[in-house]
Amino acid sequence: MTLKEIASLAGVSPSTVSRVINHPGSKAASRKVEDKIWQIVRETGYIPDISARSLKLHGTLGRTQDSPKAIGCFLARTHTSDPFFSKITRGLEREALRNGYTVKYIFSYQDMRQPDIRQAVRQTKVEGAALLGRPDSKMRSFLKANFKKIIYAGLNNIDSDFDQITCNAYLASKTAVSYLAELGHTQIAYLGEQKNEIRYRGYLDAISQLALPLNREYIIDTPLSTEGGYQAATRLLSSENNITALFCANDLTAIGAMKAAKEIGRSIPQDLSVIGIDDIETCQYTKPMLTTIHIPMENLGTMTAKILIDRIETGKRIPMKVELPFRLIRRDSCAAPSPKQ
Repeated sequence: MTLKEIASLAGVSPSTVSRVINHPGSKAASRKVEDKIWQIVRETGYIPDISARSLKLHGTLGRTQDSPKAIGCFLARTHTSDPFFSKITRGLEREALRNGYTVKYIFSYQDMRQPDIRQAVRQTKVEGAALLGRPDSKMRSFLKANFKKIIYAGLNNIDSDFDQITCNAYLASKTAVSYLAELGHTQIAYLGEQKNEIRYRGYLDAISQLALPLNREYIIDTPLSTEGGYQAATRLLSSENNITALFCANDLTAIGAMKAAKEIGRSIPQDLSVIGIDDIETCQYTKPMLTTIHIPMENLGTMTAKILIDRIETGKRIPMKVELPFRLIRRDSCAAPSPKQ
């Protein structure tokens, strides 16, 4: 399989395929086209001829297309179209490809509930597995039974001997709440999951440490999705309260909450400030643009592939934890509360 053949199957030019595969962030194609190209890469097992590159970088010949190795990828808590995890998988796939590996498959939690897919995973040889998002006990047991090399990437640390690549969502949450407090907000609501969720704990601790009032009615346990955010904000903002700001546990939840707020007649940020976590691409296209905490999603994927491949190549076993930095992205959805509030 060549770039030209992939381009023909995807209905784009070879240069577009090259930019999508080799140049992250180039925006050479729409997300739909990118997804199609990476699907073809996985299905065909495409591996670039990296011999010359490997010789230049390492002084030895690397693998060729005749001897590719593969890794598997599992999304433990979501589906393959989730923009947060899609970005991580792009970094994972690019780095794997750069090192002469292919990502053999990407299965979601819903996929893994199907017996035929679980059986296919058992029968498909890969060198290791990348786990994106917190697994439940069943997923963890399945992975341990079927893979010797496993690495986890996500926003929550997990109690496991897996290698872990994380970005500290606890501190990110405290940063988000602290920013709202700096703007003058004291009535700050939380929309997101609560059970075993470090972002919720970060919210609670920030409220306590900043000596802000904690109103349990301002805390809504809801799925991290646009629909979850929409339903939670509709419920919260339809009742009489003094809420001036929403901290949403991810951007999808925040986007849904913004839609509900507008339908109820709350102007953002004049009447209500909204902040999320992740910094998915859609944040730049909401009206107003969403203030958020940037998580280095593609770098999470890249580092996950680097360490997993290092484990495969060297056989190192001592568990490793790597934490990547986050940063606050100030946009238009947050402002000081209006005097009338």
